[in-house]
Amino acid sequence: MRLHAIFSLALMATTFSALTVKAEPDQIELPPAPSALAESEENQLALTEPAEVFQSVSQPAPENQLKPEVTESEDEIIFDDPAPSKPAPNPYKPLFFNNTFGAYLGNPSSPYLFGEELKMMCLGDECSPYTLSVGGELRHRYMHEQNRLRPGGPINTDYNLWRWRQYFDLQVSDVARVYFEMLDGSIFDNDLPPLGIDINRWNIQNAFVDVKLHETDGTPGWFRYGRQELLYGAQRLVSPLDWSNTRRNFEGFKYFHHSDSLRIDAFITNPVNTAAGNVPLSQYDNGRDKPDTSTTFSGVYLSFLSDSPQLIDLYYLWLRDETVTANRPDGSRHTVGARYRTTSEVLDACCDVTGIWDFETEGAYQFGNDNGQRVSAGFFTSVLGHTWTSLPWSPRLSGLFYYGSGNSNPGGTTNNTFNTLYPLGHAYWGIIDNLSGQNLYDYSLQLNAKPSKKVGLVGAFHWFEKATANDFLYNVAGAPTGTLGGSRDIGQELDLIGTYTFNPNFNIQAGYSWFWYGSFVGTNIPPRNTATQFYVQTTLRF
Repeated sequence: MRLHAIFSLALMATTFSALTVKAEPDQIELPPAPSALAESEENQLALTEPAEVFQSVSQPAPENQLKPEVTESEDEIIFDDPAPSKPAPNPYKPLFFNNTFGAYLGNPSSPYLFGEELKMMCLGDECSPYTLSVGGELRHRYMHEQNRLRPGGPINTDYNLWRWRQYFDLQVSDVARVYFEMLDGSIFDNDLPPLGIDINRWNIQNAFVDVKLHETDGTPGWFRYGRQELLYGAQRLVSPLDWSNTRRNFEGFKYFHHSDSLRIDAFITNPVNTAAGNVPLSQYDNGRDKPDTSTTFSGVYLSFLSDSPQLIDLYYLWLRDETVTANRPDGSRHTVGARYRTTSEVLDACCDVTGIWDFETEGAYQFGNDNGQRVSAGFFTSVLGHTWTSLPWSPRLSGLFYYGSGNSNPGGTTNNTFNTLYPLGHAYWGIIDNLSGQNLYDYSLQLNAKPSKKVGLVGAFHWFEKATANDFLYNVAGAPTGTLGGSRDIGQELDLIGTYTFNPNFNIQAGYSWFWYGSFVGTNIPPRNTATQFYVQTTLRF
């Protein structure tokens, strides 16, 4: 079945060559990452799908006025590269409705990109207030996995995932906007029934209207209504989950006001597709997506920016789930949290930069109620890294600690299991996707290297333990796995990832992972051999 991967690479490369896309290696940089990124929206080359996955929504103002995004893509999070941004920034963003083709096309040093003729097209004469942008993405991923913690038990399986995104963006001067995006996700050659994140056939992914409400000190405030993806901060709690063949989406209202020093987002939404938790899959894979009104997700997210390489996020999130699910952290949960990120350059005697220290920390506390129990839970994480900019390949070594609380007394009156809400777990708790951040300790070391401007390499090693022995182990979907109690030793994981970025249009990525199970598996979970996962992914944007 690995012939599928080779065939995919050949097909995408041939297609890309036929489109005569020009490569500009001098303009390509590996993306910065969560623990190091200061204010870079510019270098978002692909990692897990050469795509995105983490960025806040920016207003539909003239694109050359947009400030660099304070959220991070999936590639940035996994690659953790704090290198400063370069000219001709990548116009493709984790959320396609945040693409910045105005700034890209207005930069004389920007290389040609396939499809740029369809961006910012004037409708009517030169004075027309209407501009239209058309684009999208084609992505294929071949997967081989065995012995993962997934429904159906340990199994050796191969399958292929295909995704097509197509968007239309109509801007009405600087006062209004209409955005529409379709998504088709499918799976084939699969041995097991598809998961909720594998398939969603020809549905509306984003469809909203933006209207400018006011302008304060030259910065507009916007109101958005409709179906939309959400992405905030480093995507530990709110992410569209670009790794999945589908992408999470929500439907509702949002107000946002983004100035040079403060960004404010306030939203009230309902989750829509199966990737956002709407089930069962049989109702949505060939049917029309519709919002789940029994679940409401709302919040306020603030980002404080300054001229220094520091960022502070403060947020309040409220998830109200009226569906009672045993042994699942749901109910009515309020999450209050903060995130801090900074970088610091190391200079030699000649004041040349020889290294970059980066540091990030984030934590949140949850309270409320869950099926009659009082909620008191939380998480905390910190990342410290150093990049040797004067050495070949610019290596970066980082260490990470993560804690997500578990429930020490499942039969008591208090529920201490943290709810990770809508995270990008793929980037944080192992590429093999065995675990979520509930009832979890994660100790990790990661090494990044850039053999060339087009190539990025990542190696990461994780030690996993249950935070509380009395609670369940939770899989990547947040569902309890196995039985209560038992050992805290979950196991260790090694991830190796390589990405080749031809240019912002085209990306190829491959990864291999091993998961060596600890003593919890075999006693509380049916025994299985070491889990492995191999994938090859190609992405073409236009």
